[in-house]
Amino acid sequence: MIVGIPKEIKNNESRVGMTPAGVFELVKNNHKVYVQSEAGEGSGFFNQDYQQAGAIILDTIGQVYAMSEMIVKVKEPIEEEYDLIQAGQILFTYFHFASSEALTKAMIKQKAICIAYETVEDEEGTLPLLTPMSEVAGRMAIQQGAKYLEKPVKGRGVLLGGVPGVAPGKVLVLGAGVVGIQAAKMAAGLGAHVTILDINMKCLRYVNDVMPPHVVTEFSNEFNIRKLIKTHDLIIGGVLLKGAKAPNLITRDMLKEMRPGTVIVDVAVDQGGCVETTRPTTHEDPIYIIDDVVHYSVANMPGAVPYTSTMALTNVTLPYALKLANLGWEAACEKDASLHKGLNIVEGKVVYQEIMEAFGWEEIVA
Repeated sequence: MIVGIPKEIKNNESRVGMTPAGVFELVKNNHKVYVQSEAGEGSGFFNQDYQQAGAIILDTIGQVYAMSEMIVKVKEPIEEEYDLIQAGQILFTYFHFASSEALTKAMIKQKAICIAYETVEDEEGTLPLLTPMSEVAGRMAIQQGAKYLEKPVKGRGVLLGGVPGVAPGKVLVLGAGVVGIQAAKMAAGLGAHVTILDINMKCLRYVNDVMPPHVVTEFSNEFNIRKLIKTHDLIIGGVLLKGAKAPNLITRDMLKEMRPGTVIVDVAVDQGGCVETTRPTTHEDPIYIIDDVVHYSVANMPGAVPYTSTMALTNVTLPYALKLANLGWEAACEKDASLHKGLNIVEGKVVYQEIMEAFGWEEIVA
């Protein structure tokens, strides 16, 4: 199979779809790999690294799309890429269709095979291709939250870890999944007081077992959320519904109950956000303020640490990319139930129910 690795063109996205080590494995399996010139530079991988691994370097993104049977990316295609996508071409990347009707309709129109990293699901019900980026984003959420709590950027002026004689800051984490647990771990490491909410008692029991005593759990419901937002300095949104739009756990009216300078980091922004006032931002312009509450909702948080993120992503995507290249998408998805769940749109048809539900569609909308 001919595999293409284009350069990411989303704002401040420095990750790349595959490392030279991944390219080496594809070439070893007798596949041809085209890499767009300078595609990996943001992650610390250069043209000569890919050439030494066996890739052929192409000058433009248009050439990569035109000459490849499968495109391996990081982020969803943006508008400038839509017309480059060919009918029947495999696109293997993060899509998060439920948060963008425009993207969904564009991929239906292009009649591509859209296999979404975020809905590949293993036998245990976990999402192996989403997990490493959720780990990165959960840890980064605390780094960014701590920064935006500083007064020069309109935060409360709170040091999360506190100092002797001064109580530490308080962090509220919505969701005890991968993002939530990583965020809680980082916040606890800084010395903050952490409250983590979830509706899954099994998850809360796990948190209680593995976290230090200054990480406490409560059951997630509107009453508890309204109570806790009044006293917490940093709120992390880490709720995920597989392939579906995130629920709004914090509504616009709740902002008025928070103290001025409270910071919200909504990691669920890719799926529409779990805060009603969330809108996607970029690393270039990461925050906005509503009712004196600082919102940080960068849609590609791991893109700020591209070396770590690209390495972590290729570690988990490469085995699936090899299956797709070795067998073709139909046979690969037939033999691998996890990969089959990654199928979102196939040649103009939405095949993932949660996408249909997100837009209230009963049949395919062209």
